[in-house]
This record gives sequence, structure tokens and C-alpha cells, in this order.
Amino acid sequence: MINGNIIGFEVSVKSSDKLYAVNPLTLENLPETFVPSTEEEVNLAMEKAFDAWRIYRNISGDDRSAFLLEIAKGMEALGDRLIARVMLETGYPEARVKVEFARTCNQLRMFADEALKEDWKEVSFDDAMPDRKPIPRPSLRKTMFPIGPVVVFGASNFPLAYATAGGDTASALAAGCPVIIKAHDSHLGTNALVAEVIMEAAKKTRMPDGVFSSLNGDGLATGKQLVQHPRTAAVGFTGSLGGGRALFDLGQQRATPIPVFSEMGSVNPIFLLPEKMKEDIEALAGQLAASMTLSGGQFCTQPGILVALDDETTEQLKIALCDKLDKVDDPVLLNQGISQSYRQGIAQLENSDAVKLAFHRKAAKDQAVSPALAVVRAEQFIHNPTLHREIFGPFSLLVLCSSLKEMSRVAEVIEGQLTASVYMREKERVTALPLIDMLIERVGRIIINGVPTGVEVCDSMTHGGPYPATTDSRFTAVGKHAVMRWLRPVTFQNFPKSLWINM
Repeated sequence: MINGNIIGFEVSVKSSDKLYAVNPLTLENLPETFVPSTEEEVNLAMEKAFDAWRIYRNISGDDRSAFLLEIAKGMEALGDRLIARVMLETGYPEARVKVEFARTCNQLRMFADEALKEDWKEVSFDDAMPDRKPIPRPSLRKTMFPIGPVVVFGASNFPLAYATAGGDTASALAAGCPVIIKAHDSHLGTNALVAEVIMEAAKKTRMPDGVFSSLNGDGLATGKQLVQHPRTAAVGFTGSLGGGRALFDLGQQRATPIPVFSEMGSVNPIFLLPEKMKEDIEALAGQLAASMTLSGGQFCTQPGILVALDDETTEQLKIALCDKLDKVDDPVLLNQGISQSYRQGIAQLENSDAVKLAFHRKAAKDQAVSPALAVVRAEQFIHNPTLHREIFGPFSLLVLCSSLKEMSRVAEVIEGQLTASVYMREKERVTALPLIDMLIERVGRIIINGVPTGVEVCDSMTHGGPYPATTDSRFTAVGKHAVMRWLRPVTFQNFPKSLWINM
């Protein structure tokens, strides 16, 4: 396992400091030591990436596809060794890690196919019209062009699918952009294993030196230097609202502003219409509890808000949901920072006069946390924006509405989200349509009669949404259209075919 920083085809160790990954189940340092990057190493990685970009952007789609396929092949060769390391650094069960592992390899193959087809170039032609009156038209050819070196920040909750060889990296490489990954502090070993695979794949497929680099973090300084480096063309980030917004602001404060695509907080509200709720309260409660607590509630699509009428049916659902949560094991969250933030969020609710905890218990182990369900009336929710914020972990807030009109008002005040769900029967469509129409303004994906967890990687998926879900709702972080983040249009005017044929 490489403990230094991968800069192109070289391993660099300039710092004498040491970093350790932590086992969240025991809070003990894992034995391997890792070395943080220095300012000199960041500069070298960025300069190499820029030089590589001038070559890599002109490499054929066939060759970029072969590179991505070789990465997938290398990850699969690691197999159980990589899965075991992810489990050590996350506390996730084996089945959960295997699903993410398969998704990551499938994503790489999907983007290999995109690199091969190059549909993302969106080439268009307008022939010259020299005899057009009153003025002639020149010949014009437009294509999408790779934007330049992309800095990717690894995510805490998806150490494979949103990290070193995850969707941001794979889509950028498919588009012709070199990638510099900033390893997440919690997944240093996982990153090291995958980063070595990418380096070896780049060598084997004869990619330019610098097409990929991997840097271990040195606190906030490394992230700031990467975003503000003059060679950085764009940034991909998945994490907290505070972290994503800070990176976005850094990107805009540069002498030359750059796009920072941050996926941040989302409470993914679920609106429960009354007739649908009456069909099978037990089944509905089970579905909601499973989605709330999946992987310890550490999904960006975890349902953090449930919205329903204040009536007997909702009371029955609340009781059933509390019963289901009581049967869920207390999860250990990904790291101490996430655990502390979750506990603080629940403690603030306990001290609130407006909010009542319907379910919460003392966790069985010191490292674990308890699932929680809180209840608030819609009037208090609407006028208290702090209640709209995400509590990352196995928690949901049940918002009780006095009427369907007040339910729509709740939808109106909620900020931008990745998803929203509406549970309805066919005969409730007259009620649902205005609500759905409002949600179109607020979210990237609207779900009927289903929970938001479970993101299908396909052409029709949108994994993005209005701020604060993401910094740019025009793009998705999942699916083949993720490549569009790393491109810009260029028009070639009056170019003879001999010049533009390879562009």
C-alpha cells in the first residue's frame, strides 16, 4: 500500500508528518501511516496535470475508454482486499460495501462507453452561405471541449462510488480532463489502494504522466490550495453544506473564477397524502424506517422530513414507525465528527419547546448513536428555518399539517433538495398535482410512492438539485450526463477540414 502522494507516475514523500485512518468501531488508529502533501507537491501535481491535459484532451476516445476499463479491471483484481479495507475504515457491513464496489466498477465501464462514443461532444455544423443577403454566413462548427484539470474531493459516506475512482473522476477522465483526487481523511487506505490501480492503469494504457494524481490532506490548507491553484479548471465535491459552500466561495474568489460542483445537504422530504397512508400503515412504516436508517442514515438521499396531516392515521403511523425504529440496531457512524454533529443536532431538538422527540434512546455502545424521530407542527416548522436543516444520520422530522393547504405551504418554504417523494393514491391526483408542480421548483428528482434512497445509475437519473442541495442544479453527479460538468463549448469558424478533423 502506497503511503505517500501519487503525482503522475511518481510517489512523493516530502513531509515528515504522519496521518492515520481510524476504525470507527473501535476508535483506534489503523496501523498504516500516510504522509500528507506539501505545498510543493500540490504545485507539482497541478503543473503535471496541466501539461497532461494538453495531450490527454487530444487522445482518442478508444484510448480513454481502454484506460477506464483498465481501472475497473484493476479494482476487481483487488477484490476482497479492497472490500476489507473499506469495511475497516467505515464500519459498513460487507454486503453494503460489495454493492458500492460493483456500482463503482459499473460506473467506470459506463463512462468507458461514453468515452468511446463521444456523444458528449455534441458536434453541430452550419455550412457557409457566401451568397446570403444582406451579409454572408461563415462556416461554423461547434463542439464541447474538455475544461482542464479537475480536482475531486473524496466523500465520507461513499469511499468508492464518490471518491478516488468514483463518478466525478470517471466522468472527468472520460471527457478528457486529468484528475487530482484529494483523499478523504477517513479513507486513506482505501484511497491508496485505488489510486495505485489508477496510476498503473495509466502507465499500462500509455496515458500522459500527470493524467491522475492522488494527494493526502494536510488539514484545510491542502483543499484551499487545490481550489485556488491557477491550473485548476473545476472542482467536484460531495459532503456537508459548510464544506461545499466554503469550496464554492474559494472558487469564486479566484482571479479567474472556476465552477465548483458541490453536492451538499438534502433532507429529501416525503409528503404523505391521507388516502395512501390508510392502505397499509405497517408496511409504510417499515419502508420509511428502512430508508431512514439505511447504512446508519448516511445517504445523501436519506429522508429527513416526513410531511402529513395531523390526524389519527398519522398518529398510527408515528406509533408504528417508532416501533420499527426500536427494532433497528444502533449504528456506528463513519467518523467521530459525523457522530458528534448528529448528537449535537438531536440535543438541540431535545432542548426545543416546539419539537418533541417521539423516539430516541441511549445507544447500546459509546461509539454508536440511536435512531431518532421528532415531531413538530407545520406552523413552527414554516417559521423556523433551522428546522429545515439536515441532521446527517438516522433521523427524520415528522411535520404535522392542519390541512392540505398547509402541506403545500411546507413544500413552498423548503429549500432546494436532491429529491422529494409523494405518497398518493390515483384518486388523490387532483391534490397531488399542484404539490408536484411546486416540487419541480425545489428538487432534482420527484418520486411517487417510493423512498428516495437507492440511486439508479442510468441516463434518466438526476442526482442534483437547487441550492443548497448542489451549487449548480443544471447538472447531475450520477449517470452519463455527469460528463457535461467538465466541458465547455468551442466554435470553429471558417476552419478547413484539414484543421478541425481531429478537434
